[in-house]
Amino acid sequence: MNWHKLGRKLFILSMVIAVAAAFTGCSKKTDTASSGSGAEGDKKTVTVAYTNYYVPYDFVNENGEADGFEVAVMQEVAKKLPQYNWKFVPTSDDDLLIGVESGKYTIGTKGIWKTEARQKKYIFTKNYIGVSVIGLVIRKDTADQIKDIDSFAAYSGKLVPIAPQDARYMVIDDYNKAHSDRPIKLTSSEAFQNSDAYSWVMEGRYDAYLEIELSYKNNIAKEDAPYHAFADKLTYLRYKGIPTYPLINKKQQKLADQVDQAIQELRDEGRIGELEQKFFGESLSKYIPQ
Repeated sequence: MNWHKLGRKLFILSMVIAVAAAFTGCSKKTDTASSGSGAEGDKKTVTVAYTNYYVPYDFVNENGEADGFEVAVMQEVAKKLPQYNWKFVPTSDDDLLIGVESGKYTIGTKGIWKTEARQKKYIFTKNYIGVSVIGLVIRKDTADQIKDIDSFAAYSGKLVPIAPQDARYMVIDDYNKAHSDRPIKLTSSEAFQNSDAYSWVMEGRYDAYLEIELSYKNNIAKEDAPYHAFADKLTYLRYKGIPTYPLINKKQQKLADQVDQAIQELRDEGRIGELEQKFFGESLSKYIPQ
């Protein structure tokens, strides 16, 4: 027997076995690491864009954190959908709208009303998340005659014009359809500054300005408001609550259905009501017409 040749064959065989074992071990380690990281790494990220200044709905607080009523609701939604990674990003109005439409953001929240034009670009959940109260800014010297929107229509119906693309235009258009016997004078206009509208009402050019209550508070009612000097001559009348919704990218129907279900559960559990009390001191949902 040629011991030299046999030894050489045994050496080669042992090397092949060693390499094969090493490769198999390495492969197992790689598979294990991959599956381990996949538990978190394979989760889809849902990016929620929110406006960074719309207190108390959506804003960045003094600690640099996402805050506000709608942000809090969406954070509760996130807890109910742990199969996703959730990321909250502050941004501007325009970037939010363009970003959700393009897919840069998955969801957007900024006190948004549902309109036909927006429904063509985004998915709206069936369930609303919040309420935006809208009403009339009037002169105090007419407050004894104008008590609500119906008495305003009877008084004169002279409303500051509204841009047709503004969601508030739809509010008055809907009112007029339901009150064709005594409609409000609805005229269209290009965008203008709030200060102009307030001045026009004070001057008597118009008798009311349809305004979101929060904007009135921030612009006039608060002590440090930019137009607080107008508070001596103007006052505010609530009309009704308008539901607000999260905007969802058109390609995310499955996620939209899951978010919708989560919102329903949160409302049924009373959690949304608790958050309304925390951020507004009352339930705004009661102002939505039934």
